[in-house]
Amino acid sequence: MLFAPFLLIYLLICLAFLGGLFLLIQIEVIRAAFMVLGLSPRAALFVLLLSLVGNYVNIPLYTVESGPPAAATTADNFGVTYSVPFQYSAPGTTTVAINVGGALIPLLIAAYALLRTPAAILPSILGVAIVALVTHRSAYLMRGVGIALPLFVPPIAAAIVAILLASVMRTRRSTHVIAYVSGVVGTLIGADLTNLHAIANLGAPVASIGGMGTYDGVFLTGIVAVLLAGF
Repeated sequence: MLFAPFLLIYLLICLAFLGGLFLLIQIEVIRAAFMVLGLSPRAALFVLLLSLVGNYVNIPLYTVESGPPAAATTADNFGVTYSVPFQYSAPGTTTVAINVGGALIPLLIAAYALLRTPAAILPSILGVAIVALVTHRSAYLMRGVGIALPLFVPPIAAAIVAILLASVMRTRRSTHVIAYVSGVVGTLIGADLTNLHAIANLGAPVASIGGMGTYDGVFLTGIVAVLLAGF
């Protein structure tokens, strides 16, 4: 007979340690991604903190009239549960916003990386167009939330496109930059911007560019950039 009086407490402690370890691994990976793209260690750490905190910050841009609000208070996207932010919009309207951590900061990093690597500009433009097409076809509309995307589509598409373009255009040293720019900009254009016309019918209080359903894809694109830089 197996008996452990404090099994639940031990389990919670172990889960807390595993969660802390996972968080540290994530932080180091993101920090490495920024350093690969040309930022100093201190700047990378600062941008990392801004990106993590900025994930919770959405800057309102404009409002549109919307249909009836969603009945559910939460929405599920491939196992990730999102709370519908009813408190940030009046009934019958949808506030279109831009996410700081999932859009503004990644766009600034992409622009900085291209300025440091001019050879990657042309292949990155082609990569953005291709990834935008792929993510547009993969994105779907979630009632109450807005636009969602399978989180592995942007990094996989960006990696494949970057490897092929870097090989064809002989810019293999810039593969990681091409992957990051293509994944970030292509996802924001293909998944979010090209679907903004449809948000009025979703009953979503807030539709955030680079937030909720697309932030994870942008985050994983940074990890892919690190991996590609190692080859």
